[in-house]
Amino acid sequence: MLSEEELALLEAIRQTGSLSRAAARLGKAPSTVSHAARQLETRFDALLFDRRRYRLQLTPAGQLLADEAARLMLDMSRMTQRVRQIASGWEDRLWIVTDEVIEFELLMPVVRAFDALDSGVRLRFTHEVLSGTWEALRDGRADVIVGATNEPPAIPGLRWFELGVMDWAFAVSPRHPLASIDGPLERERILAHRSVVVADSSRTTAGRAYGVIGGQTSLAVPTMRAKILAQRDGLGVGWLPRQRIASLVKRGELIEKTTADPREPNVLYVAWRGDHEGRALQWWLDQLRQPRLAKRLVRGVDIAVSA
Repeated sequence: MLSEEELALLEAIRQTGSLSRAAARLGKAPSTVSHAARQLETRFDALLFDRRRYRLQLTPAGQLLADEAARLMLDMSRMTQRVRQIASGWEDRLWIVTDEVIEFELLMPVVRAFDALDSGVRLRFTHEVLSGTWEALRDGRADVIVGATNEPPAIPGLRWFELGVMDWAFAVSPRHPLASIDGPLERERILAHRSVVVADSSRTTAGRAYGVIGGQTSLAVPTMRAKILAQRDGLGVGWLPRQRIASLVKRGELIEKTTADPREPNVLYVAWRGDHEGRALQWWLDQLRQPRLAKRLVRGVDIAVSA
C-alpha cells in the first residue's frame, strides 16, 4: 500500500519529468525527493526511473506504478468527498421510483436543478406499475416513490402526501365497433371486447388491472404510452388519462365514450420511509410539493404532441 506522500511523489514526477520540478511542486528539497524515489525503487525491487537523460523518464515499471498511483489518488479523492458528503447530511445515492404513469421527461428540469447543488449524490431512476410501485418502497428498492395509486399500504415508517388526482376517459378507436354505439356503454357491451392494460409490475402478487371487467379478455402492454397507441389503433378498449389524449380526441384519432359505470379519478401519492431522511430526499420532497410541478406530473404529456 502506498502512502499519500508516495502517491503524490509519483504523480509529481509523472507530470513534471524532473526531480527538481517535482520537489518544487511538493515544496520539498530535491535531495529529499531523490531519496524518496530511491526508497520506492528499493521497496519494489525495480528500476522505476530512467536517469540517463536530461528529462527524468519513467521506466515501463515506473509508468505502471505511476498510472496505478494516479488511479489510487483519484479513488482516495472520491472517497474523501463521499465521506464529507455523508457527514454533511447528503446521501451517497438517492433511488427514485416513479409509477409508469409519471413521465420522466417532466422530471428532467428538476434533475438539472438538483445537479446545480453539486451535492455529489448519485441519482437512480427506475419505474414500476401499480402494486409494483408500493412494493418497491416496501422491499427497499426505492428511497421515494412518485405517482403511486390506491391507498397507502401498511409499510413500517411510511410517510406520504398526495401529488394530485388523475382523471380518466374511456376511449376507443373510431374504427372500433364500440365507436358507433349511441348512449352510455353498458358493462355487457364492453365485456365483449378486449381491454388494453398496463401490466402490473408486482413481483409477489398477481397484480392489479384497472378498468377490466371480470371475464374480459385483455392485452397487457408495458407502458401507458403503449396503451394509448394500442387503443388508437383499435387493438382494444379501456380507460386513459384524459389530459394525455386530449389532442387525439380533438383530431378524431380516439373517441371518448360515456359508460354506465364511470371510473373514479385516482389519487397519486408521493411516499417514502421516515427512518432515513437525508438532505437529498428532503430537497426532492420539497420540489414535489410544489403545486406547479405536481400539476405537470399528474397531467402528463399530451401524446399527440410528443408522438
